[in-house]
Amino acid sequence: MIREPIVAYNRSIFSQEEYLQWEKDTDSKHEFFRGEIFAMSGASRRHNKLFSNLFIEIGVRLKGKPCQPYGSDMRIHIPQNTLYTYPDISIICGEPIMSETDQDSIIEPKVIIEILSRSTKNYDRGDKFKLYRDIPSLKEYLLVDSDSISIEAFRINDKGNWELEEIKSAGGLLNIPSVGVEIPLTDIYNGSKLS
Repeated sequence: MIREPIVAYNRSIFSQEEYLQWEKDTDSKHEFFRGEIFAMSGASRRHNKLFSNLFIEIGVRLKGKPCQPYGSDMRIHIPQNTLYTYPDISIICGEPIMSETDQDSIIEPKVIIEILSRSTKNYDRGDKFKLYRDIPSLKEYLLVDSDSISIEAFRINDKGNWELEEIKSAGGLLNIPSVGVEIPLTDIYNGSKLS
């Protein structure tokens, strides 16, 4: 039996403290935004393959550097808008800065990467990206398509505006300039059965 917060608590609005306690007491992950708690769905085999490829490639390229990738078990908190969430990959540079309300949540990622699925791609491109833009330290937001070879790379420019680069060629190169990483798309999509 799946115990969701609304059923367990018999109400739909929660405090951050209640949400954080819920997350400690449950095996599944949930997002929190303005008093509401949302269950996060599982991922497909291809999603997991893309995650593994990216995480390994980023980790190898960042070895010995002051930045480190974290997987989807690392919770991000955005105090500016209350969101608690679990990006597929986040890159933190320097000593992680923890949330004042929760010492298990990081507040200052430099890069966030989401692997798109059919059920979440509109949210990841739209409302979630708007919420992520409230993170002062965020320099790049990368969306990796799991249905085709395609990456949307949003980067903040010197004027504070977000610019989009689309990479849709199997021979393309994903550049993550804020952390000095370049990865061929062939390495990211290796074994995904996409062409």
